[in-house]
Amino acid sequence: MSLFDLHREGNVQELIRLLRESDTEEVRQRAAEMLGEFGEHEDRRDIISALVRAAKEDDADTVTAAAVDSLEELGQGAIEQLIETMASVDFEGEEAEWVRAKAFVQALDAGIPELRMAAANGLGQFGESDAVEPLVGCFEDDDPRVRARAARACGSIGDPRACSPLETLLDDRVASVRREAADALGRIGNRQALQALLEMYDDPSDQVRRVAVSSFGNFDNAAPVDPLVTALSDESAIVRRTAVYALIQLLANVPTQKSHQIREEIVDKLSETDDESVVVPLVEIIEEGTQAAQRRNTAWLLGRVVTDPDERAVGALITALEDDDQMTAQFAATSLAELDADERVADRLLDVVTDTDRPTDARAQAIFTLGKVGGEEARQTLDTLLDETDTEEIRKRAFSAISKLGGRS
Repeated sequence: MSLFDLHREGNVQELIRLLRESDTEEVRQRAAEMLGEFGEHEDRRDIISALVRAAKEDDADTVTAAAVDSLEELGQGAIEQLIETMASVDFEGEEAEWVRAKAFVQALDAGIPELRMAAANGLGQFGESDAVEPLVGCFEDDDPRVRARAARACGSIGDPRACSPLETLLDDRVASVRREAADALGRIGNRQALQALLEMYDDPSDQVRRVAVSSFGNFDNAAPVDPLVTALSDESAIVRRTAVYALIQLLANVPTQKSHQIREEIVDKLSETDDESVVVPLVEIIEEGTQAAQRRNTAWLLGRVVTDPDERAVGALITALEDDDQMTAQFAATSLAELDADERVADRLLDVVTDTDRPTDARAQAIFTLGKVGGEEARQTLDTLLDETDTEEIRKRAFSAISKLGGRS
């Protein structure tokens, strides 16, 4: 029976036998790789034991590496069993956390890079600040995968002492290392970390640019506005989209006394960019966003930077009139008023106004906007509504809007 058949049938005991007894290195390697895919198997304990033994005793580096990778796939507990066995320590004692961290630090010097990678991952999950120094020592590792994992672990720990060493990795020759270093600095998020990322918006790797641009949203000042606007013209669609999200996050982060100035600066910059590259991400935030501050800022911004709104953009703002956050609903109404050159706006607003199943607040916001963008049809509809409605808020808004549109017939 082939390895493929054994894997398909879930015959882990035979895979374990081949891992232990096969004379062919390639067979042992494939068996080790396959065993890592049975995380929920009833023979999980046997699988872990066999992989730990292979990682320690197999003479072939490829088999050892595959065994370590599979133990990582099986979770922190599985890799801990390997580290525990190699370090000859007991992870069940009273000082379990300290013992674990010390054993993982020792494994950072292992001869197999996959084990050094696993040790770095484990230290990141422990979150012990004392692990930063040994992890930083891995930034000089010959294997870029180890450097990348060590950088990621520093980001998980979040200790500012890692900032300066992480900055050195931003010049690493390998893009995956630069990406992990940029992401780690973004996670730490202090002034030094964010400042270091400002130069990464033009990195040759689009993944590095995406990570750096995403981190710009953590600023609380206008420093990243120009790089973010530049990123809106990036050749990578994911970088352009990330730049829009970061701009919205930036608006949510800046202090109130600075927000007006930064809002106007962002509007000026965005108005000069390609319309489509901005509109789609903004609409997605309104449609799918869960944070009130982001949705609020997006509703405000959309009507001020869009020159040629499509049906989806108008529809998103119409839907936002019903938002639970009152400010979001109000900003959606003012943005719709900014789009008054588009006749679809008035038509959609009339649909809202005449739909008695919609919330009163949403209908009132639509009436308010119609008072700014409506024409004769809107005036007549509101005139009729004024006579028919029993809702005081609707009546008040309708009377005000009709006055702006020329008065009652």
